[in-house]
Amino acid sequence: MNNRTTQTVICFSSPFLLPGFEAPQPAGDYRVDYDEEPLEGAFRLAWRRIAAFIYLPAIAMQGSARQMVPINISDLEAILEKDHQQS
Repeated sequence: MNNRTTQTVICFSSPFLLPGFEAPQPAGDYRVDYDEEPLEGAFRLAWRRIAAFIYLPAIAMQGSARQMVPINISDLEAILEKDHQQS
């Protein structure tokens, strides 16, 4: 079976710092793509996330060039958790 890519939008209520970047990213909504691979089980099909890519800058930022940046899934989850604890 083939891998798939799913898209979602995540919201940061505070500025956040991505690993490998010197300046924080502004609060806002960001598109994230997840690459997933199938996990074949006896009863149903499940998917495991194997890669994540975040689009910079935030969706609402006008006039800026967009770039897709790979991010470690555990780093992204930690940044999101920290953001939710601060809000």
